Amino acid sequence: MQVDPITLDIIENALKNARFEMDNVVLRIALSPAVREQHDEFPMICNPAGQMIVGQFGSYIPAVVEKFGGDINEGDVFVWNDPYACKGSISHNNDWCVMMPIFHGGIHVGFSSIFGHMTDVGGSVPGSMPANARTIWEEGLRVPPVRIYSKHVLNDGVLEIMLNNSRTPDMNRADLMALIAGCRTAGKRVGELCERFGHETYLAACDLLMLRTRDAMKVIIDQYISEDPVEFEDYVDDDGLGNGPFKMKLSIYRRGEKAVFDFTGTDDQAEGPINFHIHEGLCKLFFGVYMIMAFDPSINFNEGFYDLFEVVLPEGSLLNPKFPAALSNRLNTHTRFFDCQAGALGQRAPHLSMAAGYGTSPHFIFTGTDGEGRYFQLMELLFGGVPGRPRGDGLDGHAWWPLFSATPIEYIENYYPVLVDSYRPVRDSGGAGLHRGGAGIEKVYRVMEPGMVSIHDDREIVPPWGINGGLFGGTSEKWILRAGASERERIPSKIDNLAVQPGDRIIFITAGSGGWGDPLARDPALVARDVAHDLVSRHRAEQDYGVILAEDGSVAQAETTALRERVIGKRGQPEPFSFGFAPAA
Repeated sequence: MQVDPITLDIIENALKNARFEMDNVVLRIALSPAVREQHDEFPMICNPAGQMIVGQFGSYIPAVVEKFGGDINEGDVFVWNDPYACKGSISHNNDWCVMMPIFHGGIHVGFSSIFGHMTDVGGSVPGSMPANARTIWEEGLRVPPVRIYSKHVLNDGVLEIMLNNSRTPDMNRADLMALIAGCRTAGKRVGELCERFGHETYLAACDLLMLRTRDAMKVIIDQYISEDPVEFEDYVDDDGLGNGPFKMKLSIYRRGEKAVFDFTGTDDQAEGPINFHIHEGLCKLFFGVYMIMAFDPSINFNEGFYDLFEVVLPEGSLLNPKFPAALSNRLNTHTRFFDCQAGALGQRAPHLSMAAGYGTSPHFIFTGTDGEGRYFQLMELLFGGVPGRPRGDGLDGHAWWPLFSATPIEYIENYYPVLVDSYRPVRDSGGAGLHRGGAGIEKVYRVMEPGMVSIHDDREIVPPWGINGGLFGGTSEKWILRAGASERERIPSKIDNLAVQPGDRIIFITAGSGGWGDPLARDPALVARDVAHDLVSRHRAEQDYGVILAEDGSVAQAETTALRERVIGKRGQPEPFSFGFAPAA
């Protein structure tokens, strides 16, 4: 069935708007800072086959529907959080995923789905992400796909079991109901489109939107993916149990019209919880969204291109671990996945490449009981440097994930016994380049009650690399300054249940990011600006950028020109990558 271009555009934009309306509904209802303030939730709207038409994640619905033998009804809502039971559709137990079939006039016309990060799902430590876990059994309650609503009727038993296994049941209940409300919002909007245009036209439009994306992706593959393989390697520091670094290796090449993404050569699964049990479809999605954003952001992001991708994930590796491998801190590996993409694809299209970023999702968790006997649990996701890129400098202290926001300091100090003494970018942590890498951040927490602190981070050993002549960025650090002490103590990047007392300060420093392009080609005035803003030191301005500043902070033009000429004459052309430190395999 054909759909005229105007109707197709109306339906496409209406679905995009509905997808963002899902976000807004969730954020208005949720209670946890992770979902309400930081937006750690991911919605999508799918066709009847479960293929994502708009959204951020996709591909997991067919596997879930298959478990129920196609028995889905109007008013059903499904929920799950077990990565193994849903073939990696979500990748650790904290993510609760909700799926709802959408009907119009008794006809099944699609699905809506959202998953969001729950503050706590049980397990051996508050926050349910133990740094020393060796199996998934230690990481909290595992729920296979089940009906939380059956034909509009709430399954109280399932809900009670899920909440009874959490240290934060009130937050989890509100967040779960927010996810369900977001799915129902999408169902209502899809129903309105079917009412306006007829469900036959709506479904035909979904097919055409998928086809349009496929055609556009085929052009990108032909243009940027060659038959000769390109390879790239990057590393995760450690697994929290003293093992590592862990190598991730990616090869990309074209076979016929298909792009092949092969992780053969990636290290075996870790003993600790950094394993990433990724669904093959989600793997294709991650490659697709990167290629769309890098090469042609005007393309609608959906699953139409999936048959053009082939993915190789060696069984028993860091990216395809065997049950019951621990998974709770898989984001250290997940984000390195994107760095490997950037390094491989950037070799064929350096003008569209980007450097490596802060490369994980740093977590700060503070738990305890306040003076009035009330349990508290703060979980905050911190950010770091977003890499230098062709269009300009990287972003300082910014989220790697789309649409994420920092938790407002006022929110933290109002609801938790914590004061934030400072929050600022880290000088010299952004790799030097024609376009400077984004800086990491230093956040200082002063705790006001006794309790326990857990920290999860990476890029403490292996820095974020620079590209096209850009230099590598700064690494992460963690410290504690005890109340009344004059010397601070170093904290590992992955630690659970560090005992703290009132007045203790946690100094949380995230990694920066790599620079893009030759730093000796950067406008000296921009270097002077960065020094004035305390993003670059005078020493590094001279050492990395060849820029000499006068006492008043202005550029000493003659001295700068002479210094740059001497350095270029001695150095020659810069290296395509600057790793700083690369461990032996």
